Amino acid sequence: MPSAQQLKAFIRHWLHVVDDHSIHSPYFFDFYRHVIKGSHSLIPEIEKLRAQLLNNPLALTIDDLGAGSTHLRGAQRKLSDIAKTSLSEPAYSTLYLRIIQFIKAKRIVELGTSLGVNTLYLAQDKKSKVITFEGSPALANVALTNFEYFNQKNIELIEGNIDSTLSDFLQDPAKINFALIDANHRYAATMKYFGMLVMRLDEESILVVDDIHWSEEMEKAWNELKANELVYGSIDLFRCGILFFEPGLNRQHYVLSL
Repeated sequence: MPSAQQLKAFIRHWLHVVDDHSIHSPYFFDFYRHVIKGSHSLIPEIEKLRAQLLNNPLALTIDDLGAGSTHLRGAQRKLSDIAKTSLSEPAYSTLYLRIIQFIKAKRIVELGTSLGVNTLYLAQDKKSKVITFEGSPALANVALTNFEYFNQKNIELIEGNIDSTLSDFLQDPAKINFALIDANHRYAATMKYFGMLVMRLDEESILVVDDIHWSEEMEKAWNELKANELVYGSIDLFRCGILFFEPGLNRQHYVLSL
């Protein structure tokens, strides 16, 4: 059940939502039509996996799923319960795929693998490389099993504390085209991950932050991120926020609906 803070945030978001008639930037108009309002092309095989996970009674011991899932920490938890709270809605899985296709992303980073459903969508272009990070060994094992079942060769899962593993990974100076932050839903962690990732993004890269209205501290993080000097545009979809780094966008910020 949504918290009082989340309900208030939703009402504020709804009051500020605009449509294509209020979008004057050619880039954002094109992005709105082809990405935000593009066809939700679900991938049947992945959606079948999603349904199976949502009904799987297998018990796992979860070490830590971050601030967004504090009620799932410790002891034994059903895979179905984890799936219900951690999996993105299909509309957002397909949105991330459309973003990747729109910018022709080849090097993709995901913070927070969870059960690997979003990862499978991110990895649809076989010529791309998806590097996904997961802190929970139990979840990493489930995700790896799913990747093996789909014979997905372009996914690399890095297990361990993201604070350490991401720092090590970013020693490689190669640019990242698309990044999704869906891990520790706390202000400090979100700001830290952004600060680390942004050094490997370029002007054409896009970064998505999940659950930007989940708590007051996540809203604080979102407000600071879209005001960052390196960010030249943003889209607030309530569930997630999208950040753009092209100076030509002239710091345009939109509140839209998916």
